[in-house]
Amino acid sequence: MNDPRQLARSRCSVCEQDGLRDFLRVDARQYRRCPECGATLMDPAGWLSAPEERAVYALHDNQVDDPGYRKFLGKLVEPLLGVLPPGQQGLDFGCGPGPALAAMLESGGHRVALYDPAFFPDDAVLGRQWDFLTCTEVVEHLHHPMAVFRQLDGLLRPGGWLGIMTCFQTDDSRFANWHYRRDPTHIVFYREQTFRWLARYFGWSLSVPRKDVVLLRKPA
Repeated sequence: MNDPRQLARSRCSVCEQDGLRDFLRVDARQYRRCPECGATLMDPAGWLSAPEERAVYALHDNQVDDPGYRKFLGKLVEPLLGVLPPGQQGLDFGCGPGPALAAMLESGGHRVALYDPAFFPDDAVLGRQWDFLTCTEVVEHLHHPMAVFRQLDGLLRPGGWLGIMTCFQTDDSRFANWHYRRDPTHIVFYREQTFRWLARYFGWSLSVPRKDVVLLRKPA
């Protein structure tokens, strides 16, 4: 099944298991829960078109030197710098229009390339492997997450690190009014359980050093 819209209606787009259950309808959007990995998925009928998504992303004002934005990114940067050997080469996957994360990691002594299908569409960086990858505020936008996680696994060298930051979905009673759900480009919501499922599937080790941050390591 190759159509991501049909996939998300019939089975979980994160773990690709059947058995999605209706979870909640909010306004015109239906959400379903995967009993296998715990992910919550928006029905594809609620997805924005590609131009609509791009218009929302263009509204983000994430400046490289913005102290507030750098503090926010520090939730991932600080624990990642704590595990990386000196002088590593990494890729900021889904870096967006303001690649502050790459600048912060480069200040820590590493080299960071950029990739974003909307803002830095350099497919050449996808043709090699990297010591580390970062995905901040990316995985919640993915139409077919498992396909991207397989791609990320292939982009990592043995022993490499994958750092992900996304708001974990923890409280079902607050889901309808949750600020993260109200972003119309957010279509997949992860729990710690979801990342533990992915770690088992790929054979990655996993740690959760901060709220909403996971570090995953590919076996050496």
